[in-house]
Amino acid sequence: MGIFRKKTVKQVPPECEGLEIKVQASTCTGEKTIGFYNRKSGELLYKELVRTPEDIRAFYESYGLTPP
Repeated sequence: MGIFRKKTVKQVPPECEGLEIKVQASTCTGEKTIGFYNRKSGELLYKELVRTPEDIRAFYESYGLTPP
């Protein structure tokens, strides 16, 4: 059951240390994704789909970070 599940916190991947977290939206569909943004390569790493503001909060909590 979901009630008794232990809350697990993922470690921030080593290649994402020091990278900013960014939400990107698709120009065609408007679909939003959140992940670690690498400015040098311009890519979003460890992407997750965002449908609601709760999804953004859940992304931060899953890595043990505090949302801005």
